[in-house]
Amino acid sequence: MKETKILGSRISIINSYRQAYEEVLSFIKKGNAGYITVNNVHTVVTAVRDEYYKSIINKSYLSLPDGKPLSVIAKIKGEKQITRIFGPTFFEKSLEWGVPDGVKHFLFGGTEETQQKIMNKISETLPGCIIAGNIIPPFSEFSGEENSVYMNKINSVSPDIIWVALGAPKQERWIFENHKKLKRGVMIGIGAGFDYYAGNLKHAPRWMKKNSLEWFYRLMQEPGRLWKRYLTTNSLFLLYIVLELLRIRKFD
Repeated sequence: MKETKILGSRISIINSYRQAYEEVLSFIKKGNAGYITVNNVHTVVTAVRDEYYKSIINKSYLSLPDGKPLSVIAKIKGEKQITRIFGPTFFEKSLEWGVPDGVKHFLFGGTEETQQKIMNKISETLPGCIIAGNIIPPFSEFSGEENSVYMNKINSVSPDIIWVALGAPKQERWIFENHKKLKRGVMIGIGAGFDYYAGNLKHAPRWMKKNSLEWFYRLMQEPGRLWKRYLTTNSLFLLYIVLELLRIRKFD
């Protein structure tokens, strides 16, 4: 898979949601076990400041360009075929496309209410979709013993895709620390994907997505939780990108 690097984080050159899905399908059909990261401004800025987190991104099977600014920067660097792969949309499409392929999904994270909304929606709109199991871990850190129970439950149903919604960077760290315990399947950190599918969050209008303003629409929905993150990470991203493009600083 062709790739580029943005601020030292590896980003896969994916040209469509379908290509991303086919890559995942090929991986799981081989009986492999691994993980995929879904990256945006927040994750790549976090990676600049945290070498361990950067290594998690760079060791993933695929490193999807979730944030529109990442695909824009990649195109500036000459990767004209790259397309943004928005995590929540990829989740929705994978559920739909996985029906004829018999893909078995596992849901890890979110709240009981959110997961119930997801199950109800799948039952109504995708009756052939296979949800092999689900876990709703506590928001606080869970013990090693609890984690062993979770991994045993996941392995017992042998899912193809384990969708992990713990929020970045927590979900990537958990995935990295546990993907080698998988017998088979691929873990994908989906962030707010469960909330979007359940209807707790609304998708931004197309014009905002096209102009890299989806973060602002999300901020309007969760201002109390996100204002500080966006103020910090967006500012740092712009600064770091200017430094990288002008070759003033290297981030590898």
